[in-house]
Amino acid sequence: MDSKQIHVTELKVGSYVIFDGTPCIVRSIQTSKPGKHGHAKCRVEAIGIKDGRKIIQVMPGHNKVESPIVEKRNAQVLSISGDKANVMDLETYETFDVTIPEELTGQIVEGKEVLYWVVMGERVLKQSK
Repeated sequence: MDSKQIHVTELKVGSYVIFDGTPCIVRSIQTSKPGKHGHAKCRVEAIGIKDGRKIIQVMPGHNKVESPIVEKRNAQVLSISGDKANVMDLETYETFDVTIPEELTGQIVEGKEVLYWVVMGERVLKQSK
């Protein structure tokens, strides 16, 4: 199970949500008052975790949305080849390749510890320690 269902009104800035099949981090949320026919509308602005793409959704507050389960893990960089880093998980000792995002280019060096997230079965490099 990589996600759970939550009401739109439960979302807060910094929480995770899945829009258009893309896991995102909520950047802002505005909720209107319930109108004559009863339902509050929520405008949710989110940024894609993997691609940094901005997604804006407007929906009734009583709707349910998918929220991805994000696992945060530590690893050590073993080697770097182009935009890929070969890393070893510090708990399981599993080694795997992960793409280095543009904003971390130059910060990721061999032997250094990094933080990566497991989101919907994919590994995403988030920061150098």
